[in-house]
Amino acid sequence: MTDRPRPAPALRTLLRLLRRHGPRGLRVAAWTIRARRRVRRQVAHGGLDAVHPPAPPPGVDADRDVVLAALRRTGANCLERSLVLQRWDAGRRIPRTLVIGVTAPSTGFHAHAWLDGDPDPHRAELTELLRRPPAAGWLPGGDEPGEPPHLGPGQASTGGSDQACTGGSGQARSTSP
Repeated sequence: MTDRPRPAPALRTLLRLLRRHGPRGLRVAAWTIRARRRVRRQVAHGGLDAVHPPAPPPGVDADRDVVLAALRRTGANCLERSLVLQRWDAGRRIPRTLVIGVTAPSTGFHAHAWLDGDPDPHRAELTELLRRPPAAGWLPGGDEPGEPPHLGPGQASTGGSDQACTGGSGQARSTSP
């Protein structure tokens, strides 16, 4: 009996993704990785005003779970995660507002970002610092931020929470609002 060599972990992940979601899942995962890298670079070099992630691939409305999984696997922080998900949802005609909250410095500084409407266990202890609707160019068909979303059949605005992004150890990076 011969043992076949096992594929590397990254290849196993790609094969599992391909089995579960097909080629479109790979396309969504690749978009997510590219969008997260671009968001990270743009925030670091120009703040929130410089963030312009690529448009999500067309015709893959039901693959938000692939986006969430790819963000988790790539180690996206809460700001990157929220901005990529905001762009994904805007591409699906679901305008979502980015919210950034902070704790008082006297209690140890913590900052966290999430999308309005997502359940988040950290928001009760945070003071909202910034609310930012999606860029007007992100919404197909002329939707304006603040208008109710135009949901198609089977589309729902769902999201998950993630861990608090920053702790008192100086992990927070300053961005221009």
